Amino acid sequence: MKPKIFSDFLRAFGARKTATADTLSELAQALLSGRGEASGVAMASQLLDAYVRASDEVRIDFLLRLARDFGPDPALLARSIDAYAKKPGPQTAQALHGAAESRRQELIRRMNLAPGAMPHLMKMREDVLQRLKALPELALLDADFTHLYSSWFNRGFLNLRRIDWSTPADILEKIIAYEAVHAIDSWDDLRLRLLPRDRRCFAFFHPTLPDDPLIFVEVALTTEIPDDISALLAPARRALDPEKATTAVFYSISNCQKGLRGVSFGNFLIKQVVEELQRELPRIKTFVTLSPVPGFMSWLKATRQSTSPLLGKGQRELLNLLDQPDWERDAASIKALEPVMKRALLSYLVDSKDKQDKPLDAVARFHLGNGARLEQVNWMGDTSAKGIKEAGGFMVNYLYDLDRIESNHERYAYDGEVALSTRLRRMHEAKPG
Repeated sequence: MKPKIFSDFLRAFGARKTATADTLSELAQALLSGRGEASGVAMASQLLDAYVRASDEVRIDFLLRLARDFGPDPALLARSIDAYAKKPGPQTAQALHGAAESRRQELIRRMNLAPGAMPHLMKMREDVLQRLKALPELALLDADFTHLYSSWFNRGFLNLRRIDWSTPADILEKIIAYEAVHAIDSWDDLRLRLLPRDRRCFAFFHPTLPDDPLIFVEVALTTEIPDDISALLAPARRALDPEKATTAVFYSISNCQKGLRGVSFGNFLIKQVVEELQRELPRIKTFVTLSPVPGFMSWLKATRQSTSPLLGKGQRELLNLLDQPDWERDAASIKALEPVMKRALLSYLVDSKDKQDKPLDAVARFHLGNGARLEQVNWMGDTSAKGIKEAGGFMVNYLYDLDRIESNHERYAYDGEVALSTRLRRMHEAKPG
């Protein structure tokens, strides 16, 4: 776009009080056709600003247009296919690759030229994710975001930082807000997770978001594998001398940016935190989680209502105790339910699969995919209202055996095998009652 035409376009666009999907599409087309870097920066800023200020209806319409109208150039793609068919080789293959790329990807790259663009781009993808189920045609746009974010947020760009009580308050406020596993109720609660000598917290940051964590993990240093979250977080507990710790417990891992869902860097976080702890405290040899099981009770309800062979007749009869009000407060019910609930939990974690033949439970997919082993299931390990409602009171331990991470990962990735401790494997292989 020539300079005068560009300036006239921006003046005309800026004169409009509110953006419409038409004007957003026009500006997107102009950004793609521009050649100058300075004009591109200004136009990218204008487009992102207009998108943020637009109504929900306009944003949805614009996103749908991106999915529909900003794919590969059909004529260029056809010529490139023909050229490669006539003369296969590295150059025609490269040209075909470029022609097959959607124009959406280049548009997103150019929007990223704007100062402070990344939070707005993540909000744009968040809008896509929120509407993806109702508007599946947005999947093409989401795939482009995922492709670019996988490069922009790869491990080489991430910075690991320890979060402690001296961390700036604006970052600590975000830790409170982003905590997704065990809610942080107050600044005093946060202090109990960061200040004691036997507590650690680490987060990944990206250069474009220097004060906004992408993901963080909270760690407790102990002398044994814990089976109860309330004891781990008890305000009156006595802090352990870190030099005496033999076990590092990852008890909360929280993704902070909804717009980066599906971009995997949690596995890198755990591996680097393990390295950091080994350097600081070489006595620590056991690395384990204390993890929630957020989908268990909804799965159990659906399975009880079905004819699934995952539950035997005897199991189904005992599980009727769950229909009693406040069953979790009745000692007799808790005792009777423990063995059948443990068996049901293993059926959920090991046998129940999604469409990709991976475990239904997202937390299990994450840790097993990283090479961890399902080590222990802890009945009534979380008796909070949320823990009872979502997981029937269960928490589980995934063990990161440093000598077996790679082999566990390979068996899981290629054969779908879930690594289990000897005790849990025996329990799982026993016939259901």
